[in-house]
Amino acid sequence: MNICIPRERRDSEYRVGLTPAGVRLLTKAGHTCYIEHEAGVGSGFSDYDYQQAGGQIVYSGEEIFGRADLLLKVARPTVEEFGWLRPNQVIMGFLHLAAGRTEKVAALLEKQITAIGYEIIQDADGELPVLIPLSQAGGRMVPQVAATISQNNFGGKVILLGGVPGVPPAEVVILGGGTAGTAAARNFLGLGATVHILDHSLNRLRELDREFQGRVITMVSHAFNIEKICRFADILVGSVLIPGARAPILVSREMVKSMRSRSVIIDLSIDQGGCIETSRPTTHSNPTFIEEDIVHYCVPNMTGVLGRTATHALNNASWPIVQMIAEIGVEKAFEQNPAIQQGVYTHRGEIVHQKMQSSLQGRR
Repeated sequence: MNICIPRERRDSEYRVGLTPAGVRLLTKAGHTCYIEHEAGVGSGFSDYDYQQAGGQIVYSGEEIFGRADLLLKVARPTVEEFGWLRPNQVIMGFLHLAAGRTEKVAALLEKQITAIGYEIIQDADGELPVLIPLSQAGGRMVPQVAATISQNNFGGKVILLGGVPGVPPAEVVILGGGTAGTAAARNFLGLGATVHILDHSLNRLRELDREFQGRVITMVSHAFNIEKICRFADILVGSVLIPGARAPILVSREMVKSMRSRSVIIDLSIDQGGCIETSRPTTHSNPTFIEEDIVHYCVPNMTGVLGRTATHALNNASWPIVQMIAEIGVEKAFEQNPAIQQGVYTHRGEIVHQKMQSSLQGRR
């Protein structure tokens, strides 16, 4: 099988789809690996590293896409990259198609692309094995981002998250007690902030109360509770996920208006459309904007600037799936591993993921 690793083209996307170690394992198994020139530089891997692992360097994006039976990406392809796809290829990455443009889905269907989203590969117990390590990294990154953009020089509320003796700490509110929300809460607590977590599941709130030994304030995410916490939140983190579907809007514009001036919103759900009405995607080059006098940070590829850590985390989780598809093909992989089948957006010219189909229908 021809397995290709393109250079990522989105703003400040330094991750890469496969490490040299993965290339070495695939080439030893008899596969041919093509790597686009400097694809791994942002993660600390040179072209020489890939060549030493048995890979072959390709010098154009169009060629790397054209050679592929299996494309290993990180972020959703750009418009230009969608044009380079050829019929019947398999593409894997964090595709987030429910939040993408409908014409991109149409291109996948027209070319009968098998599109596998790392973010929706799901085990029988409901866990998302490939997404989890990236959610952990993103969650742990949130407090350092919040601390930075709360400073005067970034236009924030000019507060120290942990406060100092005589000055109270920041009030942090996290919507969603999943992997990313929990990781963010742990690091916010480590910095001394006061942390509130809202979730729709009472069982999850009980688990969080036990895990943090009562150090976080838990609330059910009813609309009236969200409305209440918006009035005092210094930092509001949206961390809501419905695998394969667009994130629900939990915070209305009116709720944002009720927040205190220059408070900070970090919408981690933005890669799935965002869970806050005033959110819109930003980039690492220009990560924030002011809406209703509130600082918004809404970068979809948040961990893209943690190139080395995030790439290793991704490869640790995705490798068994990549290896299986390379060895036995997608059809048999679907049969032998139902978790992979759960991660399929499109196959043989059809949308096969029901939640994405519902999301697209709702936008027509």
